[in-house]
Amino acid sequence: MADILNISDLTVLTPERTVLEKISMTVEPGKIVSVLGPNGAGKSELVLAIVGQMGIAKGSVCLGETSLVGKRPENIRAMGVAAVPEGHQVLTKLTVHDNLHAAGSMHNSNELATAVEEAYVIFPELRRLEKQAAGMLSGGQQQMVALAQAIVCQPKFLLVDEMSLGLAPIVIERLMNVLVMLREKGIGILLIEQFTHLALGISDYSYVLNRGRIVFSGYPMELNENPEILHKAYLTV
Repeated sequence: MADILNISDLTVLTPERTVLEKISMTVEPGKIVSVLGPNGAGKSELVLAIVGQMGIAKGSVCLGETSLVGKRPENIRAMGVAAVPEGHQVLTKLTVHDNLHAAGSMHNSNELATAVEEAYVIFPELRRLEKQAAGMLSGGQQQMVALAQAIVCQPKFLLVDEMSLGLAPIVIERLMNVLVMLREKGIGILLIEQFTHLALGISDYSYVLNRGRIVFSGYPMELNENPEILHKAYLTV
């Protein structure tokens, strides 16, 4: 049986406040789980905590039977959990090709060549731009590079934070289609998305966060049929 990404009673603190409190959720292989909620709800902090970039005060994050708590980000990535952080983050001075190679440092040379080729198959647009400096690309192209970097890691689970931020609708549709394709390949996806209708359109399950707590968990159909759940979350920031 394939591993499940399991978050249980997760609490994350900063000196100023409790960012996340008793968060429990699961992401199964081949499923898209969306996390919705207003700015400041703790969505990005959830991703950072899972991938080892933010300290965990209480609770657990496990990949199958293996705890990820306390592990270095590069080790978590090598274990099969990769993040696409908010803001299409790329190595601006490196070429597209070098960005993809840098992302696959956990692979040997043959594995890396295969992984990069798979990323180019998914994003043929990037093959045509492989010698361009990533910093010279459009925002949409940079987001493709950021997602391709995560794909090069050949993850079991992909955590995608606000992928559509500031992008044109045609680019957003392209990227959403890639997530659906990755789901079909058996990758589990945790999707944080500002456009709730887009997230609900491709999700298998959804959570709504507000003020660091889960205020709803259920199927996207329930949120579509009861829009007041989301309205209440966004109005009580």
